[in-house]
Amino acid sequence: MANINAATITQKIAQAAWVNEFKTLYGANILNDSNLALAKLNQALERYQLEDAKFNGFTSKYDAVLRKAATLSAQEQRGLDLFNDPQKGNCAACHTSTKNPDGSHPLFTDFSYDNLGLPRNPDINENANPHYFDLGLCDRPDLKHRKDLCGAFRVPSLRNVSLRRALFHNGHFKTLEEAMHFYVERDTHPEKWYPKRRDGTVNQFNDLPLELRNNVNTKEVPYDRKRGDNPALNASEIEDVIAFLHTLNDGWNSNSKR
Repeated sequence: MANINAATITQKIAQAAWVNEFKTLYGANILNDSNLALAKLNQALERYQLEDAKFNGFTSKYDAVLRKAATLSAQEQRGLDLFNDPQKGNCAACHTSTKNPDGSHPLFTDFSYDNLGLPRNPDINENANPHYFDLGLCDRPDLKHRKDLCGAFRVPSLRNVSLRRALFHNGHFKTLEEAMHFYVERDTHPEKWYPKRRDGTVNQFNDLPLELRNNVNTKEVPYDRKRGDNPALNASEIEDVIAFLHTLNDGWNSNSKR
């Protein structure tokens, strides 16, 4: 998370309001060993995520449905069906929607990486430099040689997704409506999403260098379409999927409108 190394993180721990609690838990000299301090910080974060009910309360409407304490509306159910359908939304291929083998509720991510070929975001200052590219996974020092991974980013959880103000790794899209239409129209109507070159051709996947654009996922549904094809989802179906996505917001109760 933009920290150079373990020593940088240790310096931040030393300035944190909770540093004394950290030392009480792991020893007065814990900050003398940066690698050990980082390991213990990871352990503390892990235990918080597992144990604190405020973090993992699973209080969305969909969680209530999984507990058989609520039912989806007709539109929400249509959205879930489209979300899961491998020939329509195919969202569940990466954003798993069913309970885990141990009975725990889904996180709506399989923690894999994907390359979606997003449009370049002009709001990012660095993008004013035409030679700058955020290459995701292959920017890791240990993966610099893996050019096939360039442009791949971690699949995010969709829990609370409708509350986000920016979507995807570069924040190019600001609404679910935009994001969903991009998903299904990226290849069928690329002129809607990418700028045109001087010769009038569409500069598709323009947030990647030309030599890396073959890395973009163009094989899985809904990215397997060609220009002029019908999108995998129509406008009405997109509305249904979005209605379902709203059921993933925390804090639902039976009196909620969503």
